[in-house]
Amino acid sequence: FRLALIQLHVSAVKSDNLQRACELVREASAKGAKLVALPECFNSPYGTQYFKEYAEKIPGDSTQKLSEVAKECSIYLVGGSIPEEDGGKLYNTCTVFGPDGAMLAKHRKVHLFDIDIPGKIQFKESETLSPGNSFSMFDTSFCKVGLGICYDIRFAEMAQIYGQKGCQLLIYPGAFNLTTGPAHWELLQRGRAVDNQVYVATISPARDEKASYVAWGHSTVVNPWGEVIAKAGAEETVVYTDIDLKKLTEIRQQIPILSQKRCDLYGVEMKH
Repeated sequence: FRLALIQLHVSAVKSDNLQRACELVREASAKGAKLVALPECFNSPYGTQYFKEYAEKIPGDSTQKLSEVAKECSIYLVGGSIPEEDGGKLYNTCTVFGPDGAMLAKHRKVHLFDIDIPGKIQFKESETLSPGNSFSMFDTSFCKVGLGICYDIRFAEMAQIYGQKGCQLLIYPGAFNLTTGPAHWELLQRGRAVDNQVYVATISPARDEKASYVAWGHSTVVNPWGEVIAKAGAEETVVYTDIDLKKLTEIRQQIPILSQKRCDLYGVEMKH
């Protein structure tokens, strides 16, 4: 099946972001994509100072538009993420819609991005955001998909659990920066893919040098052999790739690590 990643240029005007995202979703669908994904924080600039101002309830205006365009195009749509307000708390939340427009999953970013690299970047999502407390998977007519957002990709246990639960594709909308992007963006994806013998897709906003937080871009798809099979540059673009589940099955048969794990010696488990 064909997967499309929309590396959107995100502006400060929410309605423009939504309109442009929906246009590009339609374009991707017209080119045969059956599963389309948007970037992290696609309807608002990324930054702790923006989350409260741009936050919405779910369901709300942004998710309503995603639901409508998913139904119109009869596709699965991974709605990147948006700042969500619920019960006085803010979350960084990804919603997924099916070909009938129904919401299939809602993932709140589990690991909040609080880092300090002296002289390079300091960022603290927990100043404004609360963490989600659950794993998020959804079924498509092709395969089962596991969801994470950005920083979640650094936590190998999460991907491993998705693998154990039968996911064959992991999708991480994310906005790495110009420090962590060149160092770890591709490396982490290839690691998650090869360790779990799954496809991994990441979707970044396009790079905007004038933004307060400059995203790395380079939305990518990695196959279960650890090869990069599609990759964007820094500008706004749509990346297409065909996901071959037969290839995934072959790789798992050739190198059967999943059945050869020594579960008598170690294990990673989902607590709730």
